[in-house]
Amino acid sequence: MIICERKPIDEIKSFIAGKKKVLLVGCRGCVTVCNAGGTKEVEILAALLRLDAQKDGNELTVDEFTLERQCDPEYIDELADLVGKGYDAILSMACSVGPQFLSRRYPKEQIYPSLNTCFIGGALAHGIWTEHCQACGNCVIHLYGGMCPVSRCSKSIMNGPCGGSSNGVCEISKEVECVWHLIASKYMDEGRLSEFAPIQPIKDWTKSRDGGPRKIVREELVK
Repeated sequence: MIICERKPIDEIKSFIAGKKKVLLVGCRGCVTVCNAGGTKEVEILAALLRLDAQKDGNELTVDEFTLERQCDPEYIDELADLVGKGYDAILSMACSVGPQFLSRRYPKEQIYPSLNTCFIGGALAHGIWTEHCQACGNCVIHLYGGMCPVSRCSKSIMNGPCGGSSNGVCEISKEVECVWHLIASKYMDEGRLSEFAPIQPIKDWTKSRDGGPRKIVREELVK
């Protein structure tokens, strides 16, 4: 899933400085799962902004609405009636796709991101998420024991560890496991290290981000 975290409150406050009426829009997708932009987080941020405005003696109305998803036009259309109620700003609590889709759908509105989009990852434990994918467009984890050296190696090395790896730890931090140590250990534990001996060819990066924004068309779904 896409992992996000809320922007610093002072940055969000700077977006709405001098504004009187704000709409805060959450998302029930990835940002709900990672506790960054769901209904609960919308309520918390709205309360913080109201309290801050009250403390400073400012007049501020903060309305709340949470969409099923902000990356799907049919759900964004649900805001049409609300958007026409004269908001000075709309704060999106979604990944970066959300405020971009909102801006395209409602071009006359001032729309701001309330979250920082961090990475594609998963949960190690409650409240802890780690990066596991860079969306390179051509998944090769089957060649590496089900682990991704593109995202989990600090240098994205595809054919073995660098010289800085030591005792299973990456040179950048003792908190970062060397994915190549994990890969090799898995093959050794399974008695299959010989299967990993051949050097892999240079990765095909043509499906990655280097060619500009990517697009997928599923002809069977297009009306």
